[in-house]
Amino acid sequence: MLDYLNIKQINVRGNAMDSPLTLTVANCYMFFFEQDIIKQINNGDRLYLRYIDDIFITINWPTQHLLKEIYRWNKFDSSIKLEAQVGYSANFLDLCIENKNDELFTEVYHKPSYESYYLPFNSVYSTHIKKNILFGMLIRTIKYCSIFEAYLNELEKLRMIFLLNKYPGEFIEKQFSYVFQKYNINQPLSTKNYNTLREKMIYVDMKEKFQLIMVKQCSFILRIV
Repeated sequence: MLDYLNIKQINVRGNAMDSPLTLTVANCYMFFFEQDIIKQINNGDRLYLRYIDDIFITINWPTQHLLKEIYRWNKFDSSIKLEAQVGYSANFLDLCIENKNDELFTEVYHKPSYESYYLPFNSVYSTHIKKNILFGMLIRTIKYCSIFEAYLNELEKLRMIFLLNKYPGEFIEKQFSYVFQKYNINQPLSTKNYNTLREKMIYVDMKEKFQLIMVKQCSFILRIV
């Protein structure tokens, strides 16, 4: 409820985007929304992923059958509309996925509305926040780009973007070097070693996340006991 000019305004549909409860409610609602879809595609080889209201499905169905089913799914809720992107490539969140001559190719995806604007270097925010932006962006670039050429292309885009946002070149390169230090990579990436070192980075992060999950589960069990 909102009090504006001594008039009570009541929210009757939807939720405020900045409300802490909105994300949880959206996930709960989508969980129930997707159950019929999951049951239907569980009968064949498939991959089903969802992040909030973005759904990614791979399934061996004829195109016309898939479009027919999406039309039916769109009748579940008038406020949720699913759109099919059928072909040799698809975009999911900020990842571009493509079938190139029967080989999986991935790279960073930039939406048409994307603007090369990040936190300016001369802003009042703490320096560690600016460092973390560079650090995280390079990790994402390496993880998302499945081949060395795509990595180089995205890396140059990153450099240009942050230079345009007044980040000193030395500052940019220093933060990039910290990424390789974190993963104990003491050699420059190249066409020959890119896949191996990229897999190493992905494995290290997956291992850390798994260990963190196990610690949380153990802590939860101990509290119950």
